[in-house]
Amino acid sequence: MAPPGPEGGRAAAGAMAPGKKITARIKRTLPVKGPQAPTLSELMRWYCLNTNTHGCRRIVVSRGRLRRFIWILLTLSAVGLILWQCAELLMNYYSASVSVTVQFQKLPFPAVTICNINPYKYSSMKDYLSELDKETKKALETFYGFSEGKSKVRRSVDEWNSTGSDFFKQIPLLKFEDFSKTATDLRSGQKRKIEGSVFHKDSSIVNSGDSNDIIGFQLCDANNSSECALYTFSSGVNAIQEWYKLHYMNIMAQIPLETKEKLSYSADDLLLTCFFDGLSCDKRHFTRFHHPLHGNCYTFNSGENGTILSTSTGGSEYGLQVVLYIDEADYNPFLVTSTGAKIIVHDQNEYPFIEDIGTEIETAAATSIGMHFTRSRKLSKPYSDCTETGADIPVENLYNKSYSLQICLHSCFQKAMVDSCGCAQYAQPLPAGAEYCNYKKNPNWMYCYYRLHEKFVKEQLGCQQICKDACSFKEWALTTSIAQWPSTVSEDWMLRVLSWDKGQKINKKLNKTDLANLMVFYKDLNERFISENPANTLVILLSNFGGQLGLWMSCSVVCVIEIVEVFFIDSLSIVMRRQWQKAKKWWNDRKRDRLGKPPQAGDLERQGHDNPVCIDEDLPTFNTALRLPLPQDNPLPRTPPPNYSTLRLETAFTEQLPDTLEVGQH
Repeated sequence: MAPPGPEGGRAAAGAMAPGKKITARIKRTLPVKGPQAPTLSELMRWYCLNTNTHGCRRIVVSRGRLRRFIWILLTLSAVGLILWQCAELLMNYYSASVSVTVQFQKLPFPAVTICNINPYKYSSMKDYLSELDKETKKALETFYGFSEGKSKVRRSVDEWNSTGSDFFKQIPLLKFEDFSKTATDLRSGQKRKIEGSVFHKDSSIVNSGDSNDIIGFQLCDANNSSECALYTFSSGVNAIQEWYKLHYMNIMAQIPLETKEKLSYSADDLLLTCFFDGLSCDKRHFTRFHHPLHGNCYTFNSGENGTILSTSTGGSEYGLQVVLYIDEADYNPFLVTSTGAKIIVHDQNEYPFIEDIGTEIETAAATSIGMHFTRSRKLSKPYSDCTETGADIPVENLYNKSYSLQICLHSCFQKAMVDSCGCAQYAQPLPAGAEYCNYKKNPNWMYCYYRLHEKFVKEQLGCQQICKDACSFKEWALTTSIAQWPSTVSEDWMLRVLSWDKGQKINKKLNKTDLANLMVFYKDLNERFISENPANTLVILLSNFGGQLGLWMSCSVVCVIEIVEVFFIDSLSIVMRRQWQKAKKWWNDRKRDRLGKPPQAGDLERQGHDNPVCIDEDLPTFNTALRLPLPQDNPLPRTPPPNYSTLRLETAFTEQLPDTLEVGQH
């Protein structure tokens, strides 16, 4: 059956309902756009011009290949980021399952440094300390009236003065009454007026016989006798012990290191038994290092050979267990007043500051030390003022260990000591090219040291301002418990067995006051990690900006880029172009005035392509053309309006689409 002709179509249209006639006429006369576009290119162009997606519209309306390429690149990048983030969100959503994982891990066992409280065997040190001990006993006999533990009547000052002493010539002991500025020299018996700053070091230890008697000593500048500092103690015990330590450091500073190592305790002397993680250990698992104040100390699991021991089970049976031989009878009676050992738990790369944070353990007791391991990590600048490696601290590390605040403070003080006093303090490592202080070579060092230490405590040296905390560090929190050891019922056989084990080295039966039992172990294998994280990151900042822009302006990143392009790049381009046109016009007018030529009709301000109305990214339209100013000279006649009866409406396509045809009658 042949399709109906034009006349047949009109007849069919006449038979249609009025509404369908109007619809068919609109489809036949109006250009078809949008989803009904015949080609993909026209469909994409329609979408880009009518969508709210800014990037797609900018691709179509942008002028110039470079700008259009940039917008294509930005739009595709945004699409790629959206796909990536959506994929991540989907993966996280579908992976939100619950699982229970049980892990058994091994924790690295820390280094444990053990020192005898008595640094050197008194029997080996008597030759070096005989004169000092002799003068100390005389001071006790004169002031307290006893000698070798037996009370006696106080000796007269003249009797003591007849013996003579180089120690009291250097630092005389003085007795004060009622905190007056007048003191009695215990060596000469003469009263003298004391000038200088008074530093009273009070103590709760029992005072001397008369409550009004205060003992101290005076330190003066060797170069200026009027510059003196007076140190007083309300306890004679503290005064004599402090005076003894000053002379003791002078003597020890003159003894070579190799000799001091021989005078101190060996590993065989200190260690009786050793167990770790249920297995036997011996002195080969300990590393010796010499501490100036504590003599030979021994570090278990130092990692010096590259191996660090670990434990897989918590509890006292799987930690370190050692029995120490203290040998109380060989203690220096004036240097130390307590019996036992000192230990410190630390990392293998840390220096053991046993004199600052060491833990003392008793004799005739079993000391159990349970540990909890914590690793901490702080953020450096700008979040805190910590340092990563200490390389940014202008203080030389004298300890050859990883940086810590204590290392920095001690190194800073030692450097100030060398610079100010000309020698190094005995309790700290030697800087390069320096030597320890002694009053034979440095007679002024004691006064200088005390003055410098006073400034250090008052934070006047600047060390506390220079030194910073480390950003990362390890810490073992210790819980200590003590029990009587050995028990009364087991004391006899244990001491016999230990004496037999030690019998090849000593010729006496051990006493329980000579022994100390130490156990160091993990209470559990839970490692606590404390770290600082920034509360505001770049991602959070951008998210907050995006949330505010999306909430109040329905704007995205591409929209922001579009705003930057229009209000900054394009606006700047327009301003610069207008300034350039003004400058060019001024130059042409000036040139024309010089030549005396009249203005030409083709000046820049009358040219249509330079007219501000025509400067737009969009193509010119009929309305914009009507707003163009007319030339002042020789106005051109306007075109009369068209005869609307002569207009012909044409469709947007060469052929009429099938769905716009009228339905024929059959």
